Amino acid sequence: MKQGAQGSAGSGQARVPQQAVAADASRVRPGAGGAAAGGASERVRGEHTHSEPAAPSAPRGRAVVQRSSVRGQIVDALRAALVAGDLRPGEVYSAPVLGERFGVSATPVREAMQQLAIEGAVEVVPNRGFRVVERGARELAELAEVRALIEVPVMLRLARTVPAERWAELRPLAEATVRAASSGCRATYAESDRGFHRAVLSLSGNQQLVQIAEDLHRRAQWPLVGSGPGMRGRADLVADAHEHTALLDALIARDLDVVRALVGEHF
Repeated sequence: MKQGAQGSAGSGQARVPQQAVAADASRVRPGAGGAAAGGASERVRGEHTHSEPAAPSAPRGRAVVQRSSVRGQIVDALRAALVAGDLRPGEVYSAPVLGERFGVSATPVREAMQQLAIEGAVEVVPNRGFRVVERGARELAELAEVRALIEVPVMLRLARTVPAERWAELRPLAEATVRAASSGCRATYAESDRGFHRAVLSLSGNQQLVQIAEDLHRRAQWPLVGSGPGMRGRADLVADAHEHTALLDALIARDLDVVRALVGEHF
């Protein structure tokens, strides 16, 4: 997860986890107007590119992926880099340089960064690129409070109404979070963690609820100011993941007191 390029505020280079796009990165390359031929023309006016190395020429014989697909892959990779701590709070990253790291033009990277700006993860810095938003413990506590206000009542209602066999169907997802946590990779665990919570809340049948809760959940996974890549170690992740299996046991048993306590502690 930590095998990407090194990042710094001055150069705009980031350590981007390669396995986050391992399945797709081999297909992602600039076309005729990509990073090699069109990198300079696609850099927005005012975005800092001085002293940045020229993008490598694209390898031959690879299929060109549609822009929407490339953008989606880059969004996923940047989200993973953010959670893993490879995009550091307060540092500025340049779309052209990040594009070179991915082997694509600056355009899909810039579009992906604009999506992260909408989500509140980064902010536009005129003439330079995008700065990762700095968050403190208070914001994290506020997110946890809002998540609890939304999810606890829903889970208690589901505990009263959803049959045990439906909860049992979620057991593989809970066990997958334990395996993800055991890997020690925060980005891998974050994705698995959201998947489990999304599956639980989906039983409510309220897609608006699911979308809002997932947005809050994703924001709660961003690193805090001053947090290093290893701030939450493997033991912390594994303990967090085991709460999923304990929660399923309580939901199957319809033990509302345990459900309430586990969800509150989990947040």
